[in-house]
Order: sequence, then structure tokens, then C-alpha cells
Amino acid sequence: MGFFNRISTIFKANVNDALDKAEDPEKMLNQITTEMQEQLVTVKQQVAASIANEKRLQRDYEKEQEQADGWEQKATIALQRDNEDLARQALARRNEHRDIANGYKEQWEKQRQAVETLKENLRILERKIEEARRKKDLLIARQKRAKAQKMIHETMAGMKDNSAFASFERMEAKVGDMEARADAAAEMAEMSRDPLEDEFAALETGSVDDDLAALKAKVSGSGNA
Repeated sequence: MGFFNRISTIFKANVNDALDKAEDPEKMLNQITTEMQEQLVTVKQQVAASIANEKRLQRDYEKEQEQADGWEQKATIALQRDNEDLARQALARRNEHRDIANGYKEQWEKQRQAVETLKENLRILERKIEEARRKKDLLIARQKRAKAQKMIHETMAGMKDNSAFASFERMEAKVGDMEARADAAAEMAEMSRDPLEDEFAALETGSVDDDLAALKAKVSGSGNA
């Protein structure tokens, strides 16, 4: 458990360091999850090495037990042939291999228990990393939403503080003033015209009545012809 506790401590330290430094949450979360994945690979390698060690202890135990059984069989054959001295020597060899086999068996059982614990811890770690990935995506989404809201509020606050709207109002007033000046200039030009010239201009342009009389005369001439 010590190894897994160290990994958990590293992860917590990385997260706290990111918060303390107020770094970009998305960047730091991606970096942390990458480091977690790398640590997971390392843990898997160590678990695999522990499993391999368990298998070696099992093979060594079975090999020594096989040797012990073989010497016991030889001792049996020696007794069947009335050779107790040879049977005694065979039993001594059997006992040597049996003692070694018992030692391997004890270590194998302890290693097997340790491997089961490591496997369970590995499964827990994988679940936690998967949960961290999901939380990372959620935190990034929340961070982006908060960032967008902050930008909108800052923009709105900036528009209230600066003179953007005041500039529009000034431009509107200026355009209104220009229109008033143009109307005044037109009125002044109208006042400066000579009325007598207007009367002569009217005489020169004629009227609708004159045009109608001329058209009648033309129509009458065409009918008489």
C-alpha cells in the first residue's frame, strides 16, 4: 500500500501546486492526467514483475517437491531390496529437498497474497484514474464557461466605463446640428431670391391652361382637314 499512497500523494501535490500557482486549469489537468497515466503504466509493470516472481517461486517449490518425492521413491525401492543404508541416504536427500520446498512454498504463498493485494490496488487505481478523467472533462467545461462569463461581464463593464455610448450621442448631436445648419442655409437662400425674377420665370414657363389651348387648336385643325 505504501507505493500506492506515494502515488496518491504525488497527484494531490500536483493539483495543489496548480491551484496555488493559479495556472491554466485545462493545461494543468491535462498534464496531471497524463502523469497519472504514466504512473499507472509503471504500477502495471511492477505488478507484472510481482506476478512473474510469484510464478518463479511456484516453479521452484514444485521442482524441489518433485525432487523430494523422487528421493522418497528411491528410498522405497532401496527398502524393497533390503538396503536400509541406501534407503537412509535417500531419505536424507528427500528431507533436504523437502525443507527447501517448504521454504519456497512459504515464500510463494506470501508472494501470492501480496500479488492479490497489488491486483486489487491496481484495479482501484484504474477506477480512480478513470474517475479523474471524467472529472477533468467536467472541470474543463466549467472553467471554459466561467471564463466566457467573465469575459462577457468584463466587456459589459468596459462598455459602461468607457465613452463608446457617449461618443455615439455626441455624433448624433453633431449630425443633428449639421442638418439644422443645412436647413437654415436653405431657408436663407430662399429669402435672398428676388420675387420679381420669380414672376418673370413663371411667365416664361407658361401654364397648363396655355398647353391645353394649344392642344385644342391642334385637334380642331386636324378635324377640319
